Amino acid sequence: MASPDQAASPRDRVIDALMALAGERAFEDITIAAIAERAGVSLSEFRDCFPSKGAVLGGFSRRIDKIVLDGGSDDLIGEPAKERLLDVLMRRLDAMTPYRAGLDGVLEWARREPLEAVALNRVALNSMRFMLEAAGIPAEGSVGAVKLQGLALAWLRILNIWLKDSDPGLAPTMAALDKELTRGGQIVARVEDLHRLTSPLRSLARAAFDPKRSFGERGRRRRGEGEEAGAA
Repeated sequence: MASPDQAASPRDRVIDALMALAGERAFEDITIAAIAERAGVSLSEFRDCFPSKGAVLGGFSRRIDKIVLDGGSDDLIGEPAKERLLDVLMRRLDAMTPYRAGLDGVLEWARREPLEAVALNRVALNSMRFMLEAAGIPAEGSVGAVKLQGLALAWLRILNIWLKDSDPGLAPTMAALDKELTRGGQIVARVEDLHRLTSPLRSLARAAFDPKRSFGERGRRRRGEGEEAGAA
C-alpha cells in the first residue's frame, strides 16, 4: 500500500485515498475510517474536509475541472465549437488517466445504485457546465440545460468506452467522442430552432402569468372605465 503524500493537503490526501481504494474494492465496502487511514488523517480531519464519500467524489470532480481549466489556451479560438469541445474533453480524459481504476469502480457502483447515479449526474452537470464554458459554448437558459444534460449523458458513454480502450492513441475513444459530439450538435441545433420558433408563445405566456403586469392592466382598465363614467 502506497504511503500518503504528507506534503499534500488533508483534502487532497482524502481524495487520493478514496480513488485508490475504489480501484481495489467495491465502492460500497469502503468506509470513511478506511479512507482516513489510507489518507493518514484522523476522522476529525476527514470531517473537516468532507461530510461523506459522495462529497469526496465531488471534490475529485472539482480537482479534474481545475486541471482542465488551468490548462486551457486560445489555440483553438477560431475553430468550430465541436473541435473546441473535443479538445477540452480530451484534456479531461488526460487529467483522469491516473485515476482510471478508481473511476471504473465508481461507475460500477453507480450502476448498482440508481439513487447514487442521480447524485453523480448532478456532479457531472456542474463539471460539464465549465467544460462548455471552457470551449466558449454558452450553457445558460433552457437550451443550455439541454446541452448540459445531453453532454453529461454523452460523457458517461465516452467514459465507458475509455475505460476499456487499450489503444495507446485512444482511437476508439476519439472516434466515439467525435460521433457523440456530432450527434449532440445536431440535437442542439434542432432544439435551438424550436426555441426560436416558440419565442412568441413564450412572450405571451410570460405576459399572461406576470402578476405585476396583469395587476397594472386591470388598474388601467378600471381607471379608464371610471373616467368614461365620469364623463357621462
